[in-house]
Amino acid sequence: MRTTYLFIATLLCIQFTYGQELARRASWQAQIHWPDNETPGVVIETIESGSPLDKAGIRTGDRIIQVNDRKILRSEDWSHATYSIRAEEPTVIHVKRGPEWFERKVKLNPLEKETHEGLTTYHESVVSDYGIRQRTIITTPDPKAKLPAIFLIQGLSCSTIEKYSGRSNNWVKMIETLVEQSGMVVMRVDKPGVGDSEGDCGCTDFITELNGYETALKGLKTKDYVDTAKIVVYGASMGSALAPWVANRHNLAGVISDGTFFKTWFEHMLEIERRIRQMSGDDEATIASKLNQAFIPLYYGMMIQKKSYEEVIEEYPAIKDYNYHGPKHMYGRPMEYYQQLQDFDLASSWENVKVPVRILYGENDWIMSEFDNHMIMKVLDRAGHDDHELYIYPGLDHWNTIHETPDDSFHGRLGKWDPQLPQLVINWAKGMVE
Repeated sequence: MRTTYLFIATLLCIQFTYGQELARRASWQAQIHWPDNETPGVVIETIESGSPLDKAGIRTGDRIIQVNDRKILRSEDWSHATYSIRAEEPTVIHVKRGPEWFERKVKLNPLEKETHEGLTTYHESVVSDYGIRQRTIITTPDPKAKLPAIFLIQGLSCSTIEKYSGRSNNWVKMIETLVEQSGMVVMRVDKPGVGDSEGDCGCTDFITELNGYETALKGLKTKDYVDTAKIVVYGASMGSALAPWVANRHNLAGVISDGTFFKTWFEHMLEIERRIRQMSGDDEATIASKLNQAFIPLYYGMMIQKKSYEEVIEEYPAIKDYNYHGPKHMYGRPMEYYQQLQDFDLASSWENVKVPVRILYGENDWIMSEFDNHMIMKVLDRAGHDDHELYIYPGLDHWNTIHETPDDSFHGRLGKWDPQLPQLVINWAKGMVE
């Protein structure tokens, strides 16, 4: 019954366009700031002169309260609104300017597509088993040659894997370097409700997302310019835990995991809450108290008893003061996502992997546990696996940035980009397919 319910819930997130090509998403042509989760809406910081927003009389300092029929109450609402609007289609924007409230109907311009000098870039799509059409981006240095490939699986968040003008964080730099300097075919797929893909990432569960990756990988294997015996999976963050599972099921040539974990999500969340409390300045007695009174009941209720935050908090009202997630989402994803992840046997994928394994862990990664990475090495040793390596990257945090300490990363202090980081991944990938 629960599986049926989840499938129905997934269907409600999807706008089906069978037989149609994906429409290009629109560009706001503005810098927009999400202030907090307390006040509805987002604030416009800058607007490009002559853009549709500018021509519609919208100004810096205005607050966008609603886009079409989606009220902007939380960050996941804004993410969905941004990815769901389509270029050249009428978009109704509800705006608050001081005490004034008004709306404008605009047709926004398309976001410029990603291109790379010297490479062929294909913007294509696949349809998952759940009927969701998802954007794929494939790059190759030579479409007439049969080349080895990297299949990329991204992390947890509802953010696109596309490199476009103005987007330059260190994760994007990692993607850009892999694409432009690996000499290999590189494939990416946007999650449901992200980029040009159909759906709503904020209500897409784990199984549905995983199926999209599998569907895209099967599509990659049909390309004449791909050597299907030489496909390496590179997974980052959440994708790093999925990488061995995908490699096992689809007979890939190697596994590269970046910022990974091994334990169940219940264990992971308790560990990360402890680290967060430590870096927030709590003493150990306070941390133990908060774990016992709030975080253990909260995550046990959600992961093990399969309850929503609302149900757990109703049973344990004191938890409400400690819960910093939304009533239905954690890190922008629905409860069903984590409940399915909790029951998914990721650990045995490591036990059963036969191909070469390379694991990258950042010395200052406070999201993931270094111990988990060493556990994977021991599991591979015990299974008789003979080609695996763990590299602890000096100063690296979870977001491809070099910091002096984990605390610097946690508190958002300025870090550095190390161009040698993607070269390590490229060298690993090339070594697996030589």
